[in-house]
Amino acid sequence: MSAVILDIDGTLVDTNYHHALAWYRAFRQNGVVVPVWRIHRAIGMGGDQLVPALAGEEVEKEKGEDIRRAEKPLYMETIEEVEPLDGARGLLDDLHDRELTTILASSATQDEVDHYLDLLDARELVSGWTSSADVEETKPEPDLVQAAMRKAGTEEAVMVGDSVWDVLAANRTGIPTVAVLTGGYSREELSEAGALQVFDSIAELRGYPEALEPRS
Repeated sequence: MSAVILDIDGTLVDTNYHHALAWYRAFRQNGVVVPVWRIHRAIGMGGDQLVPALAGEEVEKEKGEDIRRAEKPLYMETIEEVEPLDGARGLLDDLHDRELTTILASSATQDEVDHYLDLLDARELVSGWTSSADVEETKPEPDLVQAAMRKAGTEEAVMVGDSVWDVLAANRTGIPTVAVLTGGYSREELSEAGALQVFDSIAELRGYPEALEPRS
């Protein structure tokens, strides 16, 4: 059996810039100003990784939990503005028609994941999904990808993601990654991180089904 592991944020739904602004506001509420462009470079990391990466270990120690707690409601204020990316639902249909095991991989909280499942009308098309409850450490650590593969019941898979953190997490799990540019990372960044192929979008990727032939 083979599987396709699909990242959600920035890959299937257009959330990366919403998250960047929510993190900016969460930092600022706690007396820390981090430029939005720097925050965007870290989107795709989990919050446990993002705060020290952007603001340092001292801020993490003193304010990390407060910043993370602030980010969630700030993001949720904008979640109704989130839309699926072009081709996302079609890709789920394609994979279902090909009878490929498909797992949606997210370290977001379950209420966010439920919102995206409803937005994509994906529940009947995929074999399962992950949430924050399934991981101890977030990307670029491999926990999320490993959790998705356990749900898939296979070690033969390919990941689809939009960030260098997706690619690194998949690399550490030992599976290949196909990347898309919709997260705002450049083709060069994604390739240098180890993505085997990079497409402009999910809509373009749909035209190359062979790219998603999983391999061990």
